[in-house]
Amino acid sequence: MKYYIIAGEPSGDLHAAFLIRELKQKDPNAEFRVWGGDNMQKEGAFVVKHIKDLSFMGFVEVLANIRTILYNIRFCKKDILFYQPDCVIFVDYPGFNLRMAAFCHKKGLKTIYYISPKVWAWKKGRIVLMKKVLTKLFVIFPFEVEFFKGYNFDVEYYGNPLLDEIQAYNQFQDKTEFLDRNKLGQKPIVALLPGSREQEIKALLPIQVSLAEKYPDFDFVIAGMNTHKDTFYTNLIDNAPVHIVYNQIYPLLNVAYCAVVCSGTATLETALFNVPEVVCYKANPISFAIGKMLVKLKFISLVNLILNRQAVVELLQGNWNEDNLEKEFRKIAYDTGYRAEMEMNYSNLRTILGSAGASKKIAKRIVEIISEN
Repeated sequence: MKYYIIAGEPSGDLHAAFLIRELKQKDPNAEFRVWGGDNMQKEGAFVVKHIKDLSFMGFVEVLANIRTILYNIRFCKKDILFYQPDCVIFVDYPGFNLRMAAFCHKKGLKTIYYISPKVWAWKKGRIVLMKKVLTKLFVIFPFEVEFFKGYNFDVEYYGNPLLDEIQAYNQFQDKTEFLDRNKLGQKPIVALLPGSREQEIKALLPIQVSLAEKYPDFDFVIAGMNTHKDTFYTNLIDNAPVHIVYNQIYPLLNVAYCAVVCSGTATLETALFNVPEVVCYKANPISFAIGKMLVKLKFISLVNLILNRQAVVELLQGNWNEDNLEKEFRKIAYDTGYRAEMEMNYSNLRTILGSAGASKKIAKRIVEIISEN
């Protein structure tokens, strides 16, 4: 069967790659044409558009790139009609993917949404469209099941794919090789995860690296993305004593003592590696102000949202500054009681998420759905 998959961000690329791997086990004749990144490509998918050309976040940023976005929408519609897939699988990336889902539904194609849009946070009005145009919706957080039930929306939950991805990594982990290759290991490692988008990194990284000058007893290591040039990072670092590793988030978290993490999927990944963390985020002021009016959530990080309480500190917008970061960093780096409490919260988090195997179960369901008349 022929599968068309659309993912617009690094996390979606990773989730989709694991799904492709499992779909190939269930469907030996599977063919994949995708919008994605290196992970999907390694699984044998033909990449039509790379994620490095797709990631626009925030109201202001979207408006600034509206011509490119509209071109991508037109191109995607033509490409899907050209390919004539047996189904189209949408991975997160809702602003783009919901438009495409409506188009595909109109054309009679089966539409499967994997990694649901976060309509529980904002834009609940999208639920009406989703119920109308989606053949099936899979969710990856337990609380999403109850949320969608409230709208009489039949969704399916089989666990969180991060559990699969981290389990797969841990089967082949080699801490020594990573440390030796990057000339690390003499000091405790602080992982700095500034995000994947340019605007995120510009807002977060300069303050993150400010810790390096103040705490020479640690090695500070930036999780870089090879979708950005070396000079992009070095211009922001300003000669701070830090290391950069590219596309190695899991190896870095596997050896980290603590971490400073951009809000997003990485906050949950950090928790699942049992690394004490501080969460940070800063957006364009206009985008953030609009978002604050629309989003009615107590927390921004996935760890706190899943646990429904503050287990990790969130430094957002005006609270994201060097003084506040240093205060919270000292807790995760030096306060053994604070670290132990956070690790206990992480244990509860893993219990709530359940066991691994989501990718395999969802792949099985997708093949079943496509096979139905």
